[in-house]
Amino acid sequence: MLCTFVRYFKGRGVSLIKQKWLSLVVFIVLCFTVSILGALFTETGAGSWYDQLVKPSFNPPNAVFGPVWTVLYLFIALSGWLIYLKEPSQLRTKTMVIFIVQLLLNFAWSLIFFGFQQIGVAFFDIVVLWLVILLYIQTARQLSKVAAWLFVPYALWVSFATLLNGAIWLLNVS
Repeated sequence: MLCTFVRYFKGRGVSLIKQKWLSLVVFIVLCFTVSILGALFTETGAGSWYDQLVKPSFNPPNAVFGPVWTVLYLFIALSGWLIYLKEPSQLRTKTMVIFIVQLLLNFAWSLIFFGFQQIGVAFFDIVVLWLVILLYIQTARQLSKVAAWLFVPYALWVSFATLLNGAIWLLNVS
């Protein structure tokens, strides 16, 4: 879809520099769309299902999650964009597929955890997400060290989120 979108503008006399920046906008919009869709299922305020759960002592205040995820989604978008800019190759295609898979798993976690309120299933989703993030870092590194490093804060945060998800699951098993 992204390639088709950029090719559409390429054939309409849009300069290479404009295409480059247009593709960055597409990546930012894609990542923040995933964020917004995930947020539609996320309710953490007073009286919410999440608010009623027993949480571990290391659970951060709800106000921390929004700013952290905003920065992370920007880094995710920049990383994907840097890989997209590389010359077409099997490695680039593989890395872009991994990029899309991690976005889908990221969205799925919000849907499973908050939408379906399935903490245990969400834990398995986030473990797979964490593994896919590590795989992305490994493959992206071969194309762009900067793109790989942009995913490191994401990997660290998802490591923490995995621990948090697992602790919440254990504390709320009925």
